[in-house]
Amino acid sequence: MAQAETPAQAQAAAEKVKVDIEELPPYLSAPAAMADDAIEIHPGTPNVYYEIPIKKGADTAPLMTSSAHMVEGEYYLQRQPHLTMEPDVGCAYMDDEGRLTIHSKSIAIHLHHAMIAPGLGIEPEKLRLVQNPTGGTFGYKFSPTMEALLGVACMAANRPVYLRYNYYQHITYTGKRSPFWMKLKYGADAQGKIVAMESDWTVDHGPYSEFGDLLTMRGAQFIGAGYGIPNIRGMGRTVATNHGWGSAFRAYGSPQSFLASESLIDELALKMGMDPLELRALNVYKNGDTTPNGQAPEVYSLQEMVSKLRPLYKAAKEKAARESTSAIKKGVGISLGIYGCGLDGADSSSVRLELNPDNSVSLYNSWEDHGQGADIGSLGTAHKALRPLGLRPDQIHLIMNDTAITPNSGPSGGSRQQVVTGNAIINGCMMLINAMKKPDGAYRTYDEMKAENIPVSYSGNWTASMCTACDMETAQGSPFSTYMYGLFMAEVAVDTQTGKTKVEGYTVIADIGKINSRLAVDGQIYGGVAQGIGLALSEDFEDLKKHTTLVACGIPYAKDIPDRIDIHYVETPRPDGPFGAAGVGELPLTSSHVAVINAIANATGVRIRSLPALPEKVLTALKKA
Repeated sequence: MAQAETPAQAQAAAEKVKVDIEELPPYLSAPAAMADDAIEIHPGTPNVYYEIPIKKGADTAPLMTSSAHMVEGEYYLQRQPHLTMEPDVGCAYMDDEGRLTIHSKSIAIHLHHAMIAPGLGIEPEKLRLVQNPTGGTFGYKFSPTMEALLGVACMAANRPVYLRYNYYQHITYTGKRSPFWMKLKYGADAQGKIVAMESDWTVDHGPYSEFGDLLTMRGAQFIGAGYGIPNIRGMGRTVATNHGWGSAFRAYGSPQSFLASESLIDELALKMGMDPLELRALNVYKNGDTTPNGQAPEVYSLQEMVSKLRPLYKAAKEKAARESTSAIKKGVGISLGIYGCGLDGADSSSVRLELNPDNSVSLYNSWEDHGQGADIGSLGTAHKALRPLGLRPDQIHLIMNDTAITPNSGPSGGSRQQVVTGNAIINGCMMLINAMKKPDGAYRTYDEMKAENIPVSYSGNWTASMCTACDMETAQGSPFSTYMYGLFMAEVAVDTQTGKTKVEGYTVIADIGKINSRLAVDGQIYGGVAQGIGLALSEDFEDLKKHTTLVACGIPYAKDIPDRIDIHYVETPRPDGPFGAAGVGELPLTSSHVAVINAIANATGVRIRSLPALPEKVLTALKKA
């Protein structure tokens, strides 16, 4: 069998391959695939292949009828591309022990190991996955994208291989944030307290079902989250289409959910003649309130966060009123965002701690890094847990992300690692410290441990045993041990001649528990806000012929992101977080985009319900208004 020695040879050979296919009518949106005359994309499986109802409290229909105030709206959040700078890349070879070894940007090496070993037809112990330094993935590498291709190529060629997508391949071959079509209704009493919510959401997950059910469940978990709404009825569904396939994207399912619930609460405030922040203050979680899933929040800090934002919001509104003109209208928008730390239910993680001959400590884990700071999270947590030993940070060595040598810490998704793996690290550190401790309170050295025949290696484990998965008939449960809470405020200027929106300033109030590394956390919030602005104003992956480059997909330019992004923290210790910490990665993209959309409405009176809010869309709405 001839083998290509260069990419050019491989490309030339690929171009000679001829494929005969029967082209069928494509269904490029959920509504199209749900039409009565639509054929099944996967014969034998309905295009609507998963449904989840939500039922909390009393029936909402009579409550809506009797509500002093009722508002409803329809919203659409687009198919968002991840727009990483580096395209997908990896390599594969047979290692010295005869294992097929695949290096990639995987942020779920043990999960992907289990997913691809059967397809490759090899025993699990003959497959090894290693994460390379990755940069950003923003979640798309929660899915295996090229790992199995590399494995097959290596096995077929019987030699090392590598694969690097060009950007066209990268953007067309990898998954995207799945669009949601949403209908939402609030019923409130005379004072503005929301007493009932009715929701309906449809998820376009593309042609493959991978985690589509979990994504649809996020609608039940986060539509209306943040507010003590006692009575909820709704239905969500997952739909197969022929468009780009859906994969994980930072804040998974919550940007879609909060576009609906955080837009509609502004519409309720407008209808009542009430300030949007004060309406939120009235409704945010207080003692006795529960999440949409009936779970009691682990902390109640949103009232304090509102108080912290209130004077900043007042000053921003006064500034916008002073500077607004008929040509450039300025406005201020706010939104609330929440995300859970973990994979639903009893999520778990394992690590290993080992005392070395020089009395340093090695930490083995699979806390995969894709820009969120896995190294500093691991090091910071271990350093604090090992403080009784008096170790310097450089005496803690990190061995990470290789299925041959590191335990299964679970994937780096759902902002789970700081909480779940962080607790496992503490558990392992405590086991090592307890083994090293002498009766007099001092600590044994490595040599003393060996002399006394005491093991120097310990597994650390932690499971969120306090959690339960959500019920499939009601979506009620306790899915997460720990949550992140945020308030977002955008200050915008809208050019009424062009419809172009510029974000001139941004403020974040974040409660992510006790902070491990302020530098890492600040970086996550800055980046998440930038992505939220792109999601609000420019990013899309709808046109399969047009949206094939960074520029065409609407990535924000440097000047599209304000120089002034102010971050304020409320550090409420989490009962089940390691040293009181929660995660952070997902929080800044939960609803940062909705603050921008609400600010456009505040500035112009125009409500954009279908994202992105491109200039031509805003301009058309202004003309209609």
